[in-house]
Amino acid sequence: SVRLPGDKSISHRYAMLAAVAEGPSRIDNFATGADCQSTLDCLGALGVAIRREDALVHIEGKGLDGLRQPAAQLDAGNSGSTIRMLSGILAAQPFSSAITGDASLARRPMRRIIEPLTKMGARIEARDGQFPPLRITGSSLKAIDYELPVPSAQVKTAVLLAGLFAEGETVVREPVRTRDHTEIALKEFGASVGVSQRVIRLSSRPRLQGRDLHVPADLSSAAFFLVAALLVPGSEVVIPGVGLNPTRSTLLDLLAAMGADLKILDVREQAGEVMGDVLVRSSAVRGGVIEGPASAAV
Repeated sequence: SVRLPGDKSISHRYAMLAAVAEGPSRIDNFATGADCQSTLDCLGALGVAIRREDALVHIEGKGLDGLRQPAAQLDAGNSGSTIRMLSGILAAQPFSSAITGDASLARRPMRRIIEPLTKMGARIEARDGQFPPLRITGSSLKAIDYELPVPSAQVKTAVLLAGLFAEGETVVREPVRTRDHTEIALKEFGASVGVSQRVIRLSSRPRLQGRDLHVPADLSSAAFFLVAALLVPGSEVVIPGVGLNPTRSTLLDLLAAMGADLKILDVREQAGEVMGDVLVRSSAVRGGVIEGPASAAV
């Protein structure tokens, strides 16, 4: 039996929403990697009280209007998820802030978030117009109807998080379906979200409430153990509590189609996310074909 850390994509989103919700949130099985710690560090610098006990994180939500101006530049480390998604929240604040990261992150383009957030009313300065550090002057935002030029769950999330604060209904249109952890989490915290045929609609200024949440085990991390178990004769591996969100579980469908001896046990739902225990045994698998667009960013 292999117990894996919590899903990184979900952990980022739970932490950010807990920070702008009202009251305490308790997030169990929070991802243990450095990227999600960068998110917690940035939220702490914005005045959010955070206490971590290994994989259990306690966050005292400040509400939509409770964040404070950071005393120094925010550091997202190597986390593109942190800088892109948190920029949606920073764009709506009544103060200026700056956010950067390590040398690798400083080479990643941010134009895809700068464009929609600027349309909503934020002022964002970037090195060469697109690279970190980002200097964000927040303001009273207005909602937009935005069609993503390319599939990106991070850009979608940045717009939706800004839309929490914006005047009017924020609409995001996706060319193809991307992972929907943000929409699920928004509903769990109390936001009014409608999803229909790759169109997401979010009502402004909901009263978000702190929650007790459990993060499913990370399916991306599980992939290595699943494939190893298939290849090594005599193997039988169980991975409990794996996230089975349909926007993320294509790997399991592919392995099953290749003849993998794979079963999903005890399927359940927690806070809108589907999870289950994955059992895999060594198998003689056949070749398969992967088709369609690449999976969108986290």
